[in-house]
Amino acid sequence: MMLEDKIYKDYVDALKGKNRPKAEFLSFIRAELKNSAIELKKDKLDDNEVLNALKKQKKRLEESYEMMQKSQRADVLDSLKVELKILEEYLPRQLSDSELTSLVEQAIKDTGASSIKDMGRVMKEILAKAGGSADSKKVSEIVKTKLATR
Repeated sequence: MMLEDKIYKDYVDALKGKNRPKAEFLSFIRAELKNSAIELKKDKLDDNEVLNALKKQKKRLEESYEMMQKSQRADVLDSLKVELKILEEYLPRQLSDSELTSLVEQAIKDTGASSIKDMGRVMKEILAKAGGSADSKKVSEIVKTKLATR
């Protein structure tokens, strides 16, 4: 089953089960996916395109969460937590720090990187291997740390 179809099925199930927060959020996600399809001039998105749209949405939610923490809006924070939890059901499992570190070390070895100037090559290698399982911000921090010590 394609990811977009799974989201639609879960949306219908949430409506039937009267899970209002999930139904509303999935309705919003479906609208985002439809907008992405229109932008790409397609009828239906493939799984990679759906994942890219979901990642963008996750990034927006995380940024909103950080801003709301600063303003101490507990009501909005709870809502954002729920939305992030729902969204993460559709995203691939993220690699742990130790898995990322070993991936970074392997990429540095494979590319022959010796300084921070080689960061772009290393990042490209890691993100190609890890796909959607790695947060690029976290990978970037680990790569900087590893290359700075060389």
